[in-house]
Amino acid sequence: MTTHSKAYLIFSSVAGFSSNSASSISADVHPSVYSRTKRCLDILGALVGLTLTALIFLPIAIAIYLDNPGPILYSQTRCGWRGRQFRIWKFRSMVVNAEQLKHTVQNQANGHVFKNDNDPRITRVGRFLRRTSLDELPQFWNVLLGDMSLVGTRPPTVDEVKKYNNRHWQRLEVKPGITGEWQANGRSSISDFEQIVDMDLRYMYNWSIAYDVKLILKTIQVVLHRKGAC
Repeated sequence: MTTHSKAYLIFSSVAGFSSNSASSISADVHPSVYSRTKRCLDILGALVGLTLTALIFLPIAIAIYLDNPGPILYSQTRCGWRGRQFRIWKFRSMVVNAEQLKHTVQNQANGHVFKNDNDPRITRVGRFLRRTSLDELPQFWNVLLGDMSLVGTRPPTVDEVKKYNNRHWQRLEVKPGITGEWQANGRSSISDFEQIVDMDLRYMYNWSIAYDVKLILKTIQVVLHRKGAC
């Protein structure tokens, strides 16, 4: 399958075009997508993660609400494997009207990703949740549903994907993950989108179950030492 065909297939899904127009294009599927072992690892990890989430949900929910009254959970439409849209879930770490205020915050990143080290929309509790990566816990539900994996590429927003070129499309050939090369290797210090793409593509080329386990263990170490959190 050519790069242009891949781009068309993904764009058709993102833009909501008829699947019939894209179904005629055959494609090689990345082995991680249909690996039963990876899926079993995802389900096991999701169950453990959701159990942990349930145990600490109440104190986190109370802290979020007392700091900034509003919804406890935050959801946003993201693009997964080959551009398929899904709703990602997180503990809310920003003020309720954060999306409406986004245009007032300077983007410090380069390329199709948004990042600001001192984003004023982040609440006090939100900064703690992000620093400890606790805000990510609800994503284990996305993993259990199959929209995400424990390990994969960074899940982009719909607006970001609309600006992708052919090279960028390639990173959507695997499922997005709670962690991955970018998350496990100092995400707070990496603000160039092309470098993120390089890391995602490296993950795709090096993928194996052993490599997934390696990145999971490295992520746990990073979280425990509070390194690289946004």
